[in-house]
Amino acid sequence: MEPYFLSARYFDAAQNVIPGGVNSPVRACKSVGCNPVFIDRAEGSIIYDVDGNRYIDYVCSWGPMILGHGNSAVTAAIEEALKNGTSYGAPTWREVELARKIIDMVPSIEQVRLVNSGTEATMSAIRLARAYTNRKKIIKFDGCYHGHADAFLVKAGSGVVTLGIPGSPGVPEEVVGNTISLPFNDLETLKKVLELEGDQVAAVIVEPVPANMGVVLPLPDFLPTLRDWTAQNGIVLIFDEVITGFRLAPGGAQEFYDVMPDLTCLGKIIGGGLPVGAYGGRAEIMQYVAPAGPVYQAGTLSGNPLATAAGLATLEVLSRPGIYELLGNKTSLLTEALTEVAAGLEIPCHIQAIGSMFTCFFGVTGPVYNFEEVKKADTEMYGRFFRNMLEAGVYLAPSQFEAAFLSLAHGMDDMEWTVEAAEITLKEMAEAETE
Repeated sequence: MEPYFLSARYFDAAQNVIPGGVNSPVRACKSVGCNPVFIDRAEGSIIYDVDGNRYIDYVCSWGPMILGHGNSAVTAAIEEALKNGTSYGAPTWREVELARKIIDMVPSIEQVRLVNSGTEATMSAIRLARAYTNRKKIIKFDGCYHGHADAFLVKAGSGVVTLGIPGSPGVPEEVVGNTISLPFNDLETLKKVLELEGDQVAAVIVEPVPANMGVVLPLPDFLPTLRDWTAQNGIVLIFDEVITGFRLAPGGAQEFYDVMPDLTCLGKIIGGGLPVGAYGGRAEIMQYVAPAGPVYQAGTLSGNPLATAAGLATLEVLSRPGIYELLGNKTSLLTEALTEVAAGLEIPCHIQAIGSMFTCFFGVTGPVYNFEEVKKADTEMYGRFFRNMLEAGVYLAPSQFEAAFLSLAHGMDDMEWTVEAAEITLKEMAEAETE
C-alpha cells in the first residue's frame, strides 16, 4: 500500500462535497506542495493518519492542545459532562465556573462572555468597542489575523497570506472602509494616524504576539506605547489573545508583557480542544452587552457544557506551578538545537520563539518584525522542509506563515527525533542546492 493511499482517496472524495476538500483553507496544504493527510486518532504528542503513519505533532490543533492529545483530566471531564447531555440552550453552573477561572487568571478581565469561536469573539469585541465609544473606525496591523469577519480581512495573516489573497471577494468596500491596517511595530506611522483620525477610532485590535504570519515579537516599547496612546485618545485597546491566551503565561501575553488592554479575546485553549471563544474586559465596557446593555450578541451553543468542562480541566492543570517554565524550557532546547543544525549546514533559517510556540523562517538570516519582512521568507524552501519532515514522521504547520506549538506531552525523545529528522532533511536540501 502507498504511504498516503487512504488519505489520497479521502481527499479526492472530500473535494466533491467540501469546497477545496477541507473545512479551513490552510489544511489543504497547497502552499507546501502536497495534499493533506487525514488524521485518524491522537495520543499525547503523537497523531496517526488513516494509513497508520505516526507523526510527532507540532500543530496541536493550531494551539489548543497545550496539555497534549487525550489528556486524562480533560477526557474525564468531558466524559462526566457527556453523561448529562450535550447541549441545553440554558445556563449551567459550569459556565460560571469557567468565567470565574478566566477572570482569576487573566489580569485585565472583570467580566467575560463565552462564544463559540475566536472569530465570534473578535467580531463581538469590535461591535462592543464601537458602541462604547460611539465611533466607527478600527485600527489593526498588517499580518495580524483576527478571524474571518468582514472588517478584519484587510492585509490579514493565517490562511489569507498563505494563499496569497490580498483580502476577500464578497466583502463590500463600505464594510472595510472603516478598517485601517498599519505595519506592526511601527509606532511612527501609528502616531501620524492617531494625530489625524484618533477622535474617530473606536478600537485598536492587535495580536500582542502575532502568530498568524509566523511568530513575530513586539519591540520592547510597542505594546506599552500602544496602551498609553489609546488611553490618551479614548480608544478601546483590544488584545486578540486567541492564540497567546494561556499559552505564554497563566494570564497570557498581557501578563507576560505587563500591559493591560481594555478588552481581551480568547479561544483555543479555553475549550480544551472543543469549539469555544470568549471576550471580556473592564466591567464598565462589558455592561454594554445584552441583556445588561444595548449591544446585541447571542449564540445557541455558547457556554456548551462539554466545552466548558474541557476548558475548566485544562485551565486547572495550567494553574499548577512550574508549567510554563517547563514548556518554555522544552521549546528553547528544541529551537536552539534546530538553529545549530541549520547554521552548521549553512541553511538560511531564522527561528523566532516565545513561550511554547515558534516559527522557522526559511531564507531569512535575522529577526523579522513586521509583515513586509515576513513576506521575504522562502516559501518553497519551507515547503520542501515540510514534505521531508512529514515523511520522517514530524507534523508541522502546512504553511510558512504559521506557528508551531509544543505541549506538556512532548518529551525529550520527541525532540531528539525531530532534530535528527531536521538534520537529515536540511542536509539533503543543502546538497540539492549545490548540485
